[in-house]
Amino acid sequence: MNYFEYRHIVGFEDTNLVGNVYYTHYLRWQGRCREMFLRRHAPELLAELREDLRLFTLNVDCQFYAEITAFDEICVRMRLIDLAQTQLEFGFDYLRLDSGGGETLVARGRQRVACVRDAGTGTAPVRVPGALTRALAPFAPSGTEPPGGRAS
Repeated sequence: MNYFEYRHIVGFEDTNLVGNVYYTHYLRWQGRCREMFLRRHAPELLAELREDLRLFTLNVDCQFYAEITAFDEICVRMRLIDLAQTQLEFGFDYLRLDSGGGETLVARGRQRVACVRDAGTGTAPVRVPGALTRALAPFAPSGTEPPGGRAS
């Protein structure tokens, strides 16, 4: 299993007047999945995030294949696509789970993130912290270069 999984039950607050999930919630769930990954797999990084480390989202996208509605159980699976010196790219699969154990792919997204530190007068790019690199190692695709292998 080379992905981190976050589960969510869709509530009415996630839906629009028509009854389906409003597209911005998919992007919010990407962030939530990433946060829960950090909480579970890189708790030592949380203190740095409270101080001066920032994970800036540079680019985000999502393609929708099927609608989901209130009380659907979804699973957001995050995987590492790219790990460079100062940036990471994640992929997200959104699956609707049914009571019989089946899964339906309802959306697919991506997110590119830069690691920066607050320098007092602005931010400056920094290498992906070692704690994050170690946490992501089990989720890396084969052939991913370690940080320092390429410039970003």
